[in-house]
Amino acid sequence: MSNPKSRLRPLTDEEEAEIQRQIAADPDDAEATEEELQQAKPFAQAFPELFEGIKRARGRPAVEKPKQIVSIRLDQDVIRKFKATGKGWQARINEVLKKAKVS
Repeated sequence: MSNPKSRLRPLTDEEEAEIQRQIAADPDDAEATEEELQQAKPFAQAFPELFEGIKRARGRPAVEKPKQIVSIRLDQDVIRKFKATGKGWQARINEVLKKAKVS
């Protein structure tokens, strides 16, 4: 899959100048003053409740016994057979290995 941005042609100097002119003319995009920058707070301090909600919502929930990432070399026919069974083929390999473990 190619990156759509890689297919974009570079802007000409005239196009870049027009974009910069529009940015400068935007009344909602004023530069911050030194006073405003001095009063600025980090997002977590300015909006603590929102920050906590965002922080909690990221990533997978913690599990009691997380899986460990390993690299293992398997025969191509073994991988092909498991992949042919559809989504979750790695978990099925895990189950087969659990059943085969020696006590």
